Amino acid sequence: MELAILARHGESAFSARAMVNGDVAVACPLTATGEEEARRLGEAIAGDPIDLCVTSEFERTRQTADLALAGRDVPRLVVPELDDPRYGDFEGGPLPDYRAWAHSVGSGEPAPGGGESRRDIVGRYAQGFEAILGRPEDTVLVVVHSLPIAYVLAGGVPRVAPIVEHATAYRFSAGELGAAAGQLESWLAAPTW
Repeated sequence: MELAILARHGESAFSARAMVNGDVAVACPLTATGEEEARRLGEAIAGDPIDLCVTSEFERTRQTADLALAGRDVPRLVVPELDDPRYGDFEGGPLPDYRAWAHSVGSGEPAPGGGESRRDIVGRYAQGFEAILGRPEDTVLVVVHSLPIAYVLAGGVPRVAPIVEHATAYRFSAGELGAAAGQLESWLAAPTW
């Protein structure tokens, strides 16, 4: 891989209300606004020679990719390591409630009700980015969720960051993405929270 274009999915039924959804079995399609955002993403990347499109397992990422790549024959790959977090008891609830809990416990504490710890999430994301970096295709469109993109934008420092805009293309060289993945792995060895 030489270039990764990371993009969050378009506005979804949950993100429009600042609610969390980390359960693939729960339907969470794009809103009409999200569909339009996905089409605009397609316009933004129309000049890029996309050799592969990676999505998470979630409906909203696949829908966004479908609309952004409409009329283009681009192979697809699902990388579940880049799924949204499993929120446990916070599933379907307000994002601020989950964030308040996350700020109140250590990074190794799993979310109550079968959710993931933040350390597990960071480890998963590092693995997902490493899988993309190992791909033979030159240009990879990666349509996933806000959190993994926020970590890359922060240089691989896992911290609470502003929510990434819907369906906006962020371009990273292999070196930049590799450095962010490496920083995530370093953080796992010595977590700071």
